[in-house]
Amino acid sequence: VQLQASGGGLVQAGGSLRLSCAVSRSIFSINIMGWTRQVPGKQRELVARITSSGDTNYADSVKDRFTISRDNAKNTVYLQMLRLKPEDTAVYYCGAEDFNQKNYWGQGTQVTVSS
Repeated sequence: VQLQASGGGLVQAGGSLRLSCAVSRSIFSINIMGWTRQVPGKQRELVARITSSGDTNYADSVKDRFTISRDNAKNTVYLQMLRLKPEDTAVYYCGAEDFNQKNYWGQGTQVTVSS
C-alpha cells in the first residue's frame, strides 16, 4: 500500500488548508486511516483518525478546528484544517492500518502557519 499526501503549504494564522492522502488500493481494505504530525525535536503526535465505520478521534488541540473524512470511491482521506494556529506548524503524515494490523505510512507534507 502506498500513501501520497499533499495539500500542505504556508498559510497565515486563522487560515485554512485541506490535506489529502491518496491510497494506492481500495480503502475498503483499510481499517483505520489517520494523520499524525511532527515538529523537529518533538514526538510525533496523532492528530486525527477515522475507522472503516466512520468513527473519528481527534487530538484535544485540534478538536472543533480539524475534520477528517474518507472518500471510499476516490480512495482518499482528507484533513480539513480551519482556524490554523502557529502551533499547528509541523510535517503532517498520513498513515493506514489494515485489518491485519499492518501499518503503512506516506511521506510527509509541510504545513507552516505564520503569525
